[in-house]
Amino acid sequence: MKAQCVSLWLLGAILFLCSVHARGLRRCLISMDIHQIEETFQEIKGAIQAKDTFPNITILFTSESLHSIKPLDVCCVTKSLLEFYVDRVFKDHQEVNPQILRKISSIANSFLYMQKSLQQCQEQRLCHCGQEAINATRIIHDNYNQLEVRSAAIKSLGELDLFLAWIGKNHQGTSAA
Repeated sequence: MKAQCVSLWLLGAILFLCSVHARGLRRCLISMDIHQIEETFQEIKGAIQAKDTFPNITILFTSESLHSIKPLDVCCVTKSLLEFYVDRVFKDHQEVNPQILRKISSIANSFLYMQKSLQQCQEQRLCHCGQEAINATRIIHDNYNQLEVRSAAIKSLGELDLFLAWIGKNHQGTSAA
């Protein structure tokens, strides 16, 4: 009888700890309509990718980069890549078409909003940055730095749908529908 009580108590404690851990991770979620950002990007994707002079090179997705990110590191990688797009890609890209520029500005504003949400999580120490997350974002920065700035910005913008899909996959149920 005592063994059963101890077993039930241990099971209850494990379930409680798992739920607390899951709730802790869910506090750092993106409350943004990713689908709306994807739709905005789809409207300009063709024009952006037509300017890409290196179609066989990729910046975001290498065998080692985003595919192997552990769930605990998703917040960190998302925050780092949002920062990468806001601080480098959007600033380095020089667009002359006002319609495309408006769409890019809209996406950049959405990224700023998401970035601020995740910054609060990091300040509360809820956004873990493990070595794999640091390595993955370093690889992406290295890939970007290997190209001329304008080409790298165009390439990264052209891969924006891949990043948005990764956000959607890794922050399921967190974006507004």
